Amino acid sequence: MSAFPGSIAFDEFGRPFIILRDQENQKRLTGIDALKSHILAAQQIASTIRTSLGPKGLDKMLVSPDGEVTVTNDGATILKMMEVDHEIGKLLVQLSQSQDDEIGDGTTGVVVLAGALLEQAGSLLNRGIHPIRIADGFEMACQTAVKHLEKIAELFPVSSQDTEPLIKVAKTTLGSKIINKCHRQMAEIAVNAVLAVADLEQKDVNFELIKVEGKVGGRLEDTVLVKGVVIDKTMSHPQMPKELRNVKLAILTCPFEPPKPKTKHKLDVTNVEEFKELRQYEQDKFKEMVGLVKNAGATLAICQWGFDDEANHLLLQQQLPAVRWVGGPEIELIAIATGGRIVPRFEELSCDKLGTAGLVRELAFGTTKDRMLVIEECSNSRAVTILVRGGNQMLVAEAKRSLHDALCVVRSLVQEPRVVYGGGAAEISCSLAVAAQADQLPSLEQYAFRSFAEALESIPLALAENSGLSAIHTLGEVKAKQAATGDSSLGIDCMSTGNMNMREQHVIESLKSKRQQLLLATQLVKMILKIDDVRSPNDTQGL
Repeated sequence: MSAFPGSIAFDEFGRPFIILRDQENQKRLTGIDALKSHILAAQQIASTIRTSLGPKGLDKMLVSPDGEVTVTNDGATILKMMEVDHEIGKLLVQLSQSQDDEIGDGTTGVVVLAGALLEQAGSLLNRGIHPIRIADGFEMACQTAVKHLEKIAELFPVSSQDTEPLIKVAKTTLGSKIINKCHRQMAEIAVNAVLAVADLEQKDVNFELIKVEGKVGGRLEDTVLVKGVVIDKTMSHPQMPKELRNVKLAILTCPFEPPKPKTKHKLDVTNVEEFKELRQYEQDKFKEMVGLVKNAGATLAICQWGFDDEANHLLLQQQLPAVRWVGGPEIELIAIATGGRIVPRFEELSCDKLGTAGLVRELAFGTTKDRMLVIEECSNSRAVTILVRGGNQMLVAEAKRSLHDALCVVRSLVQEPRVVYGGGAAEISCSLAVAAQADQLPSLEQYAFRSFAEALESIPLALAENSGLSAIHTLGEVKAKQAATGDSSLGIDCMSTGNMNMREQHVIESLKSKRQQLLLATQLVKMILKIDDVRSPNDTQGL
């Protein structure tokens, strides 16, 4: 019974009751106070992240405890690095993380929407409506909104011949990022990378075949897509050739060193002859290993482990270029790209286990000694690498995060080729549909429906605010036009082009991402509204 949180006692009528331990050390919130506390915490986080929504959204600078600086616009990254203490705050962090894992884009929007829904729930609670009725109303309203999204979604052409539509979607995603000065180039790289590895018949994209490497130096415009593998390694000896053509690769996970007994061993060398014998044995073993690799027909050895200077010199002498200390994931990628087999023992090496590549070359960067190895023209051209360049480490890291978002959006369109229009157009259209449905409901849930419709407007409102427009006026104008024309592609003109038609501005988002945002935000809000009792350790006891 030691794990039991208290002790059982009996009153004068013999009825049992529990006396809880450490009551004075616990903080307890119940009923409406608990809900108000949760709503306030969620509003705080949503308002922090709200300013980074949209193409004119602002970046956040986050400094970690060890002084590492991150500048980012990505909702999931901001929340992950904020180190939130409040329990509801942590749920919002997980919410944006699950949106990031599932879709990759829309991580800011989903938190803003959840914050707005909780704010609306707060005003309904003040009017005396029971939290369960609010939660059920939100759930029904969400289903109405998702049905309406399905109705206004348009089919989207995904083909490897005509990539222009996909590039426009990728440009929408990259519009809010720091890398939008080379907008078009990054969008093309993302689309070409996904199409290179995509199986359009199965509607599947294997992300493990796309590797994103970053290298500080150069400009963002120097970012390139390599049809092959880039590894942050060089040839093991500076005198080995820097460029090889029609290469046969031996991919080895066994070390270039003499065999050791597996048990604990001790070797006594008592005279010079024995030492010379030992040296000779080591050399013979090295020669045998190099001979096995050469006899298999390999012209380049990729090793997972290192080897000492003697082995290195021998490899140079035998004219067998080698690369050492190549990591596990990179070894696998090289094997996939070149069609080779990973060989665990030298004895197993044979001609049919070698990979092939048309060109292996070293890339040099500026005046630095940094070099990278590029394996191109592989037999399996489906493995690609994006090499990101940038002026500093922060810019390279943010560019990698932005490209990840773009890759995810293109992938979700390959999986489900249907789109809705961005710029708050889809949210306004859903808001009008949910508000219209509210008038048909005779029950108490109609209040929740109206509140849901109002919460949906938080996204276009935030977009207008961040773009320096008069938020209420702009939203009112777009809403009136949508209601009058029924055109679901009218949204907030963030770029001040004078045209609020998102179809003509090519602001396109995937239906999958939008639907996921609505469902995840509503599920979280429903869960929070069902919590009416919170027990937590009392932090003030030591004060």
